[in-house]
Amino acid sequence: MVVVTLQRKKCIGCNYCVELAPEQFQMSKKDGKSVLLHAVEKKGFHTIKSPDNAIYEPCRQAQQACPVKIITTKLR
Repeated sequence: MVVVTLQRKKCIGCNYCVELAPEQFQMSKKDGKSVLLHAVEKKGFHTIKSPDNAIYEPCRQAQQACPVKIITTKLR
C-alpha cells in the first residue's frame, strides 16, 4: 500500500511533481498549484492510498524534488 500526501495550500507551482509523477499529479488551471489526483482532502492534506506499489518510486522522486517539501510518500 502506497500513501501519498500533498499540502496543497503551500504549493508554489514549480511543476516538478507533475514532471516526475504525471499519473498522480497535475497542475490546476485555476490557481497554478499542484493537484493530487483522486485524493481525499482533510484539514488541508490531500491524500491517496493506493494498492499499486508501482506509484511509489515516481511519487518518492516528486517528494525529493519538491522545493517546499509538501509531499510525503510512504510504503506500508
